[in-house]
Amino acid sequence: MLVLGIDPGTLRMGYGLLSSDPQPEAEDYGVVSLPSKMPLEQRLYQLHTHILNMISVFHPEVIAVERPFVGRGERNFPGPALAVGQAQAVVLIGAASQGIPIFSYSPAEIKSSVADFGAASKEQMQQVVAATLGLKETPESDAADALSVGLCHLIKSRSAAALRQEISPGFER
Repeated sequence: MLVLGIDPGTLRMGYGLLSSDPQPEAEDYGVVSLPSKMPLEQRLYQLHTHILNMISVFHPEVIAVERPFVGRGERNFPGPALAVGQAQAVVLIGAASQGIPIFSYSPAEIKSSVADFGAASKEQMQQVVAATLGLKETPESDAADALSVGLCHLIKSRSAAALRQEISPGFER
């Protein structure tokens, strides 16, 4: 399976391309950075263009994206979560326009799946991702987040497949 993991943001969007056979491997990863002085609608358009280019170049089978999180400090001013939601929408539209299945995961779900600890710090996640994928260097935060999203999807997909396989042989109608 070839998974494109995305950590959405309107200024920095992390991406990570993972293959799953036989073990998870990072094929490519990085960060799309856009200038804060660029108008929001232009940044969203640029992100859309980047997503379509990644789909065209990488040919992912699925796209996994991190869902926006609204923390306690953001209830009175949800700007950051709103911006992440807008960036996530760009990813959803790009995937839908190309007929690619999309899966979204919460930050806690990603951390629990990848690091076995739902409250892992960014630094811990970077280290776990680097170790799991056998990377020589620790990826920068947004790229590590995107790789984490992709790893989460691979882990959940394998668990679901194993469960289906375990249940199917004994199932009778």
